[in-house]
Amino acid sequence: MNAPEQPPLRLTSFSHGGGCGCKIAPGVLGEILKGAAGIVPPELLVGIETSDDAAVYLLNSEQALIATTDFFMPIVDDPYDFGRIAATNAISDVYAMGGRPILALALVAMPIDKLPLEVIRRIIDGGQAACAAAGIPIAGGHTIDSVEPIYGLVALGLAKPQHIKRNSAARAGDVLVLGKPLGVGIYSAALKKGRLDDGGYAQMLTATTRLNTPGPRLAELAGVHAMTDVTGFGLLGHLLEVCRGAGLTAQLRREAIPLLPQARSLADGGFITGASSRNWAGYGHDVDLGNASLVDKALLTDPQTSGGLLVACAPAEVDAVLAIFRSEGFGEAAVIGELAAGSPRVELRA
Repeated sequence: MNAPEQPPLRLTSFSHGGGCGCKIAPGVLGEILKGAAGIVPPELLVGIETSDDAAVYLLNSEQALIATTDFFMPIVDDPYDFGRIAATNAISDVYAMGGRPILALALVAMPIDKLPLEVIRRIIDGGQAACAAAGIPIAGGHTIDSVEPIYGLVALGLAKPQHIKRNSAARAGDVLVLGKPLGVGIYSAALKKGRLDDGGYAQMLTATTRLNTPGPRLAELAGVHAMTDVTGFGLLGHLLEVCRGAGLTAQLRREAIPLLPQARSLADGGFITGASSRNWAGYGHDVDLGNASLVDKALLTDPQTSGGLLVACAPAEVDAVLAIFRSEGFGEAAVIGELAAGSPRVELRA
């Protein structure tokens, strides 16, 4: 008698959350980090004070070191794809500061007694592939035995000090440009429930494994004042960080915000992550959604994994910003709103 066929291993079944949806809710994180600055040497150009994407340390008059780390549980079931997504996401923070990555260290935590070694190797292979695409080595790292599978990187990069782009340096009158469409969290919720088709999976993979390579070129533009990437706190959360850092109000145009092709229909079908509601609970008091629907709210709070760059630039620089995005394959990049004088908040318009 033949043994019963074993169901295929699903990486997402090992984790309580996936991708950047695993992030601690923004309100809770703020409480945890209160008073946590510690020593702040003059060479530390960017620390934790404005919730920026990475730390920046001045090496000399021509070089600043960018240092960041990011890791999470599986957002997809294919181990190679999981490794690629996690590594791409980690490297993104270097690009978001305006830097070019130089090397990475791997962070590997795996349930050794539950995952076949070949699966773990494929995760690491995927991470190496993303680093190879970025032109950097994985030069070391650390591994532990863990209850849930976790993978990510420490990523290091370099930039000229004058090209560092903080998320807090936006100006009144700046235009907001978003480099990638929203909807990754919604797609991942559908995937986990077996309701994302092959076409949707391909769309999700294309978005999450596309390196945010326009970052260094954008940083060289004098009219680009601030930059960040949209990840676990959703578009609203990361835009609010820009608003709070600069003391400005953001006015978003709902119809201009790019979305993955199935994002709205999947959200309408109920495929919304728990992180979306946690995000809203953490910052909804600083957002005016007007007459937007619950689906619009879900899209704007949706946690993005390896999301797009969010750029605040002078109106005269918009064409150059869009040209850089499009020359590097970011055809969905779009103007989504502007910044104005006012209290730190976000207002949504039709």
